[in-house]
Amino acid sequence: MKAMILAAGLGTRLRPLTETVPKPLLPVGGTPLIVWNLLLLRVGGIRDVIINLHYLGGMIEKALGDGARWNMRIAYSHEPELRGTGGGLKVAENFFEGESFLVINGDTLINADVAALQDFHASQGGVATLVVRDDPHAAQWGAVESDGQERILRINGQGWDRGSSPPLAHTRMFAGLHILHPSLLANVPTDQPSSIIDSYTQALADGSRLLGFVHTGYWSDVGTVERYAQAQADVEAGLMALTV
Repeated sequence: MKAMILAAGLGTRLRPLTETVPKPLLPVGGTPLIVWNLLLLRVGGIRDVIINLHYLGGMIEKALGDGARWNMRIAYSHEPELRGTGGGLKVAENFFEGESFLVINGDTLINADVAALQDFHASQGGVATLVVRDDPHAAQWGAVESDGQERILRINGQGWDRGSSPPLAHTRMFAGLHILHPSLLANVPTDQPSSIIDSYTQALADGSRLLGFVHTGYWSDVGTVERYAQAQADVEAGLMALTV
């Protein structure tokens, strides 16, 4: 399976740290955030990765090169204009060669079992699998509602019709890591930014099968100065680690 790391964002919530350094290169425990993501993928058996670039993208490409130092192959998708999560995936669509692929947000720090995630996705027969986690503030992050078999019913209140959907069992948050089939990109616009979540909610409304893969380990959205400082402390305390 191939993967994409979404790394084109401006990192505005992390200023002034990101005024001269792109967010993916900010060090966490001495290792750039995006390298944590590369190592996560490598541990999970993924070797082919594409990274979308925009803000200070040249610095990211120079730092990572072709990926050989991690025994990986890295390609780059340059976005002169930001396309959002949906548009960014659409631009890179040919890289996936019609096969399901994994996506991780570039500001997500997580110790998920990527190999188990791939096995789960392959066994469930869905068009997408989203990594979800329990959080008391799930609604603020974006609520993912599912039934007792972890079939996703609604995201942000959209998807299955409330009058006809199966009984709701769980409300969790999306953790920024997912696997999807390229067919979900068919209606993503090419001339304007878009979110992949829009494709997911439309697929749910159409009755497509999307699953939630429950993550109980470490997770952080390293999107603000405060959360960045907390992630640093967590790594130093040994709360986040990867065995490579």
